[in-house]
Amino acid sequence: MTYHEFFNLVKETLSKADVSNIHEHLAYQFNITGEAEGIFYVEVKDGKLYVEPYEYYDRDVIFTCKAETLIKIATGEMDPVAAFTLQKLKIKGSIEKALRLKDILGSK
Repeated sequence: MTYHEFFNLVKETLSKADVSNIHEHLAYQFNITGEAEGIFYVEVKDGKLYVEPYEYYDRDVIFTCKAETLIKIATGEMDPVAAFTLQKLKIKGSIEKALRLKDILGSK
């Protein structure tokens, strides 16, 4: 899978999330390693979700993982906390805001 294919899959999956009840600003950067390597960001702002294929410099959290891991997390096959515990997901930044990722993924 190429980065472009992977990014489109993630964007399509996350676009189903209902973030209208999230009133704080959340900005996540995802650094994908291995197959489909690349960077993109997910931002929740004013109750809307944005997923863009760019580096985000004013981010709250950086997640680093393989594409396979992120797909499992985004589809609900893997819990993000379990992925972190198993060292399949690295987190740099605000742990409190990182935990809010479950709210986004759980709202699809």
